[in-house]
Amino acid sequence: MTTTGQDTHTVRALRELEDPRASVRLRAAMAIGSTPDPRSVERIVERCATEPEFSVREMLTWALTRHSVSVTVPLLIGELRSELPQARSQALHTLSKIGERQAWPAITRALLSDADDEVARSAWRAAVVLVPEGEASELAGALATQLGRGGHETQLSLSRALIVLGEAASATLQVAVTDLDPRVRHHAVATQRLLRDPEAGFESAIEEAKRVAVLQDGPGGGT
Repeated sequence: MTTTGQDTHTVRALRELEDPRASVRLRAAMAIGSTPDPRSVERIVERCATEPEFSVREMLTWALTRHSVSVTVPLLIGELRSELPQARSQALHTLSKIGERQAWPAITRALLSDADDEVARSAWRAAVVLVPEGEASELAGALATQLGRGGHETQLSLSRALIVLGEAASATLQVAVTDLDPRVRHHAVATQRLLRDPEAGFESAIEEAKRVAVLQDGPGGGT
């Protein structure tokens, strides 16, 4: 009787993930996570790729963390090859929440430099969570190739990822501050400042980096 009741509960919740009302989908995702059933994982992962509401996607991620990694992680790794940017981004986000190191080889340089900013940002966050001991410096080098990319939020995400790597990022940033591209230099200098002082604001760190560059490059600079 319990099994039959749980089956009915799961089937109803999965059906409600298609409801046009976000509130219904949110409750359905919560119900699925509250009563984990491995048979529901594939459908949850599929829904993550298309769910338009952020709060529902977060609840779906939570529901996936409630299931066995032996079931969730292989399916999420498969999503990293999807043509849908949201599928890749959400899978990376969920892998970072699960924190299972077996997913590390799937965090490729292609994902770290994905053309879609949301995918790349999710890859950076996942990478610094999953990176094995001894590979942080190599990861820092890969992340540094993205310095200067995008707008404020994208650059801040990259700086935060590099800061998580701590000393492993220091040497890479020291090289980047001499880059010919001013956007790369400014971003690297700002990240260095945040690494030294995590309480400093990113916007002020960028502006300070630009002021320093003007002083160094202008008449009499560097004397």
